[in-house]
Amino acid sequence: MIEVEVGPVQGASAIYETEAWGITDQDSFLNMALEVEYYGTPTKLLKTTQAIETSLGRIKEEKWGPRIIDIDIIMYDDVVTESADLTIPHAHMVDRNFVLFPMAELAGNIVHPKLNKTMQELLDECKDEAYVTVINPEFA
Repeated sequence: MIEVEVGPVQGASAIYETEAWGITDQDSFLNMALEVEYYGTPTKLLKTTQAIETSLGRIKEEKWGPRIIDIDIIMYDDVVTESADLTIPHAHMVDRNFVLFPMAELAGNIVHPKLNKTMQELLDECKDEAYVTVINPEFA
């Protein structure tokens, strides 16, 4: 659906099983990162990814609670934006192993536009101790 609704996938990380973050008394999550070729606005991208989530049965019941799908915009080139609906780069990416592991694998040398550090440097500095396990390295 990402390829059809957003644009061509240029790269994909492995799939990772990760400990739940925020509300920890729930099942583990599966996470990955994609690099997608996209030429619209960040706001339009958000609306498109939310429509994909809805079409797949996502119901927002509880922040950080169980969900069938969650598509986050982590970075958008070197765009920096903050609004009530969207913050790019993702505001909490530097605090979460489940974001940084796949991002470092996919784009380890990409530099965070506000922090001027690579994804690999951010992962190396991350204090999050939640487990992250590669479950499908062949996917990438």
